[in-house]
Parts: sequence; C-alpha cells; structure tokens
Amino acid sequence: MDPLLIFLGVLVVLVIIVVQKSIKIIPQSETKIVERLGRYHATLNPGINIIIPFIDKPKELVVLKHNSYRYTDVIDLREQVYDFDKQNVITKDNVQTQINALLYFQIVDPFKAVYEIDNLPNAIEKLTQTTLRNIIGELELDETLTSRDTINTKLRAVLDDATDKWGIKVNRVELQDITPPASVLNAMEKQMQAERNKRAEILNSEGEKQSAILRSEGEKASMINNAEADKQAAILRAEANKQKAVLEAEGEAQATIRKAEAEAEAINKIKQAIGDSNNPINYLVALKYMETLNQIAGKEGNKTVYLPYEATGMMGSIGGIKDLFKDK
Repeated sequence: MDPLLIFLGVLVVLVIIVVQKSIKIIPQSETKIVERLGRYHATLNPGINIIIPFIDKPKELVVLKHNSYRYTDVIDLREQVYDFDKQNVITKDNVQTQINALLYFQIVDPFKAVYEIDNLPNAIEKLTQTTLRNIIGELELDETLTSRDTINTKLRAVLDDATDKWGIKVNRVELQDITPPASVLNAMEKQMQAERNKRAEILNSEGEKQSAILRSEGEKASMINNAEADKQAAILRAEANKQKAVLEAEGEAQATIRKAEAEAEAINKIKQAIGDSNNPINYLVALKYMETLNQIAGKEGNKTVYLPYEATGMMGSIGGIKDLFKDK
C-alpha cells in the first residue's frame, strides 16, 4: 500500500477530528465554560463557537439528574426544580415533624456556578435543610401548619441571599408536606372535634338567645300595640262621652229654652186673659202652691197637713184669683 495514501488518509482523519473538536454548537438556554490551559477563557453563547482543540477544554460541573449526582460540561440556564427528601425538624414547642420542600432556582452567572462552589446541588440541598430547621425552630406546631406562605417567603429570601455568591437565583420555595407524629395527629383530631362541638354549642346557644330576644321584642311590641289600642279606645270613649255630654247639655238647654218660651207664652196668654192691670205672677204662684199642696196631701200615710204661718197670705192670694177673673 502506498505510504502517501496512508499519510493522506491519516491527515484527513486528523483534520476531521480537529474540526470536530474546534466547532462547538451550543443549544439555546445552555452554555459552556471553556478553560485554556487550565484557566478560564470564555463562556460560550448559544450557536456556533470556535475553540482550539486540545488547548481549550469545557469545564465540568456537578448536576442532579434523576436523584443522582453526575458531571457534565453543559450548563442549563433554564429554571430548575429540586425535590428534596423529607427531613426531620423540631418546632419551638419540641414537636418533631417531617417536612419536604421543592426549590425552584436558575443559574444566572455560569462562571460563579462553576468556580465559586464545588457541588452546587448538594450545597443548595444542605443550605435549604439548615435554613428550614432554623425557621421551623422559631415556630410552634400550630404556626407551622398554618403559616406555609410565611415559611416559604422567609426560606426563599434566605436562600436567594446566600446563593447569590454562587450565581444562583432562587425564584420560589414550596413546602410539599408537613407530617407531625401520629400521636400529635390523633391529639389534633380530638382537639378539632372538641372545637367543632364547642362551636355547635355556641351556635345553639346563640340561636336560643336570639329566639328569646325576638320573642321578648314581639311580646313588648304586642304590649305596646295593646296599650296604644287601649289608649285610642279610651280617647275615643272619652270623646264619645264628651260628645254625649255636650249633646245632652245642648238638649237640656234647648228643653229649658223651649220650656221658658212656653211659660213666657203662657204668661202672655194669662196676661191677655186677666187684663194688663193685673199681675199674672200672683196667679202662677198660687197655682203652683195649690199643685204642691195636692201632691203633699195625695201621698200615702199623710193624714194631717200642716200649713206654715206665712201660708195664710198665700191663701189670700188664692182667694184673689176669683177677683182676677171677675170681669172675664
């Protein structure tokens, strides 16, 4: 075989290998850190990049894939999520509970992520665990169960500040499960049942109280209405009695007037009968006197009638009645 052909074949193979090693195609949202002779040289951007083969070498870093650590020279710039295993934490009231969390972060500075920390996933996990223990240690169990948003906010703030040196941006932290011991869960269930019974009794008592208030208000309103009705009835009766008295008084006044008019007319007629020269009063007085004597003498049991001394004068008046009608 011709040595020249062998040399050319080897040369072509070397050229292909060199070209392949020299051209680096970086996908979108990814990057690589290139070292030249052991020192940082460049951060490759998405697209086609040219490097010097065997002199420029991509720097590897540790990543977490499928719950295992592995080395890769590709740095993913997209948001990533770490699902940490459950860990035991102790609350302020000395209750041991298990908590697992989700961490959403993003590499914003590939240089720091490669050179500022050795094992980035492990560092983030340990930092999250210790920070979570510190936060939960300041809260009682009831506060821990009801303050997830507060815990998430505090944890995210601490992690974001601590990982800034590593070129990491912590976007959010979510607590998945908070699992107290079984004895505590049983006690909490009994407490919740007692609270429900208490609320039910309170609601029943409040309902009875409101019912009693409404009944008393109804009775009060009924009494007020009855009193108002009695008052109106009394006013109407008083008005009726008043009208009756007025009408009776007016009737009596009218009767008295009519009687007086009749007596006046009778006097006028008597006066006309006896003449203008004689006084009709004497006639009327004598007539009334006789009527009175008749009534006295007519009473049962009256056998004797006593006439007063002054009656003799009246008898003279009666005797003069004859003279009044002498001319008539």
